[in-house]
Amino acid sequence: MRILGLDVGDRTIGVAVSDELGWTAQGLEVIRRSDWVKDLQRLRELCEQYSVTRLVVGYPKNMNGTIGPRAEISAAFAERISQELEIPATLWDERLTTMEAERMLISADVSRKKRRKVIDKMAAVLILQNYLQAHSASGSDKNR
Repeated sequence: MRILGLDVGDRTIGVAVSDELGWTAQGLEVIRRSDWVKDLQRLRELCEQYSVTRLVVGYPKNMNGTIGPRAEISAAFAERISQELEIPATLWDERLTTMEAERMLISADVSRKKRRKVIDKMAAVLILQNYLQAHSASGSDKNR
């Protein structure tokens, strides 16, 4: 039972997947968005390939915890993708994950050009890993 983590942007979707035990997140790829049908098809392929049972979609709240336009777009995406793929989706607070991913890549001495190519995948890993840690720490499987 694997979980797919998604960092949804206007131009890309960063994708990560959990291991079968739900302990760790690994980056898969960055989907370059073109249109809904192609984006959906690629996500469907990944869900089938990894036997995904849940989606975790990054929910970019404002720093004060309010919901802005970007979070509303992510919520609408999560609802639509969940219906299309018939897989439950959970929104997960992703504040500062892109900045954290950027810092990690800089500290690993990854060039600016290479960082641009993987930053969304890294953000998806952080979103999913934070979700997994929160659920393993609480001992709660009800949202999985």
